[in-house]
Amino acid sequence: MPDTVTDPRFADFPAAFKGRVLRAGESDFASARLIWNMLRRDENPAVIAQAADREDVAIAVAYANETGVPLAIHSGGHGIDGMAMPGAALVLDLSKLKNIEVDPERRLVTIEPGVLLGELDAAGQEHGLVVPAGVVSDTGATGLALGGGIGHLTRRFGATVDNIVSIEGITADGATVTASAESHPDLFWGLCGAGHNLAVVTSITFRAHPVGPRVMSGMMFYSADDAPKLFGNLDAVMAEAPRELSIALILLNAPPLPGLADSVVGTPVIAVLVIYTGDLARYEEATAGLRSLARPLVDDVTETTWAQANSIADPFEPPGRAQYLRGGYMSGIDADLAAVALHQVASCPRTEPPSPNCLVTLPILGGAIFDRPEDATAFSRTGAEWLYEVSAHWDDPADDSAHLDWVHETDALLRRWATPNAYVNLTTHRGAEWLRQAYGTDEKWRRLVELKKAWDPDNRLAYNKNIRTAAEELGA
Repeated sequence: MPDTVTDPRFADFPAAFKGRVLRAGESDFASARLIWNMLRRDENPAVIAQAADREDVAIAVAYANETGVPLAIHSGGHGIDGMAMPGAALVLDLSKLKNIEVDPERRLVTIEPGVLLGELDAAGQEHGLVVPAGVVSDTGATGLALGGGIGHLTRRFGATVDNIVSIEGITADGATVTASAESHPDLFWGLCGAGHNLAVVTSITFRAHPVGPRVMSGMMFYSADDAPKLFGNLDAVMAEAPRELSIALILLNAPPLPGLADSVVGTPVIAVLVIYTGDLARYEEATAGLRSLARPLVDDVTETTWAQANSIADPFEPPGRAQYLRGGYMSGIDADLAAVALHQVASCPRTEPPSPNCLVTLPILGGAIFDRPEDATAFSRTGAEWLYEVSAHWDDPADDSAHLDWVHETDALLRRWATPNAYVNLTTHRGAEWLRQAYGTDEKWRRLVELKKAWDPDNRLAYNKNIRTAAEELGA
């Protein structure tokens, strides 16, 4: 951490705030400041106010209004832009608010904003239920949901926002609001995909689904030589596969693994993460199309718990490192795409000790994500048959430029397969015009601009992919 001095601007932060108020240089500040993406490692917020309850949230929002300062929100701290802990900011830290209530009869799960995906999975699985969400267990469930939310169950149950029943939050003027399809429906629409811009969310109620406890999950590793067969046929194969089957293609330089020859380690391979949540007796039938395309070098797919399945991706997203990611949607993949991606993986900057630090990942979407129309939520879904992510993670600041350049170059080469709209959570901010297109249609953008004006007219919630700033740049 860089040397800092206490910022005098927030000396009058309310004494009525019951949680801890941490300032740079004080005990526990450094550990509280740690987030998943430490690319901005040299920046420190001025104050981290750790809310003890919802009343604390209201106090912090009121203080931001009275003093005219923007408020950064930290819940899970897994956002790719690192906006949970911006430099010199007042941070409202919600990570201590971890209550989870499960109603197994009605299949409803209500969470506070500090709940992580692994904690959400564990609570639901006590009753054989799952909330469709993300794929990395230390991701904050609320932040993920407010941007849309996609994962291994998207094909089967839709995006996370498609499973939200209601959202409670405190708006920029200090009002406590419950938004749903019946109450403040316009705000609810905007919260389901652009929620970081519109309110400080204190709880979300989700619709849960019976899944598990036993599923099939694991990884298959394929030679790069099999790329044309896989990428050239997977669109057709997955169109016929049951929605209970989800896959993610991960192109990386092979780590040492049992079953992989020494000659393969350190060279580009295709890993296929497989999750099947249907009748286990029908797993072979469900994956027959995939297995017909090529013979894997390694196949460790086996029967597991849902919790184990939904944490397989954790090693690919290690916390506390510098992270950089760009991506979007694709409506189809092909052999040319694979050739470009594998070439880029081979050119990845190497680190010491060696690790698969550069990835091109393509999770399958489609299925239930298309059961609702584009304008059903602020979250955009048109053409979202696949997600693509170009990501890198590393530790040494001396490696920053090389990894940033690799992500930019690789993303630029893959953009010709991408749709104009995007999933705002899983890419760094690319500017005003990109953000306008990310939400899908001109009418949706106009609606979001008006919602921002109505619910956060002074842009107190500014540390995000900000709608007001983008609208001003675009002249709206």
